[in-house]
Amino acid sequence: MAPQLAWIGLGNMGRGMCKNLVEKGKLDKALIIYNRTKKRADDLAEKLGAGNTKVAGTVDEVVAGSDIIFTCLGDDKAVNATIDTALQQDVKGKLFVDCSTVHPETSNALAKRIGKKGAEFVAMPVFGAPAMADAGSLICVLAGPSSSIAKVKPYTTGVVGRADIDYADQEPGKATLLKVIGNTFIINMVESLAEGLTLAEISGLGTDNLHKWIEVMFPGPYAAYSDRMLAGDYYKREEPLFAVDLARKDAGHALDIAKKAGNAKMGALEAADSHLVAVKEHLGAKGDLPSIYGAVRQENGLKFENGD
Repeated sequence: MAPQLAWIGLGNMGRGMCKNLVEKGKLDKALIIYNRTKKRADDLAEKLGAGNTKVAGTVDEVVAGSDIIFTCLGDDKAVNATIDTALQQDVKGKLFVDCSTVHPETSNALAKRIGKKGAEFVAMPVFGAPAMADAGSLICVLAGPSSSIAKVKPYTTGVVGRADIDYADQEPGKATLLKVIGNTFIINMVESLAEGLTLAEISGLGTDNLHKWIEVMFPGPYAAYSDRMLAGDYYKREEPLFAVDLARKDAGHALDIAKKAGNAKMGALEAADSHLVAVKEHLGAKGDLPSIYGAVRQENGLKFENGD
């Protein structure tokens, strides 16, 4: 009998992943979905069509009716609180799959708590922007018992993702360690772009041909972030794609890991994090990762917002 799947957390990434589970996952039962703000779950259910999803009202309802429970939440606190609620029930034989970006220590602690209740756990953070989640082209990183990972694999490559990276039979924290370190590449990329574009402007070079060079030399994420910066998307967007608080959370995890690994130096990340502090001061919660551009501009005597 096919397992009953459920999904907790319907942010930008979660909505896209649920869409692909429904459309490509060959589910023979409606996907159970839950979000703290119920309207988001209701809206997604309507979008995915009648009979393809079932909206749950509580975490308890999700757990009681599911075999495999995916979670994709904003931070460690939210993940811990959700799992603590879930573990109040009989979860023996169930599989929890956490797609959140959390500290490796959080993943390992979750595995222990869940295991003591007779359930299984796989950490499965994903790499990719919300548009990639919608397109089913994420990179899935899986860690945990190989027998548990095997239960998740039917829903990764070809469904929610385009490739898997496995840490089979290794502690779940290996997956989130890769995710946190990988996210420093993204944060540092944005910092580098922001500095380069700002220098091009204040030096008199201009940004047009620099952007053309970026498109030719570094197509993909570099070009996409550069385009968003130059278009002013970094301050005009009402709902961020990579919210400033989440970016700072990821940077904080990386800096903590570096400290515990022998005080490893991460100067570029520290610079980016200081700019994220300025982003939060200027834009509040709607600040986005590429808003670093505004902070760098402001630091160099330009207006935070370009094009005005």
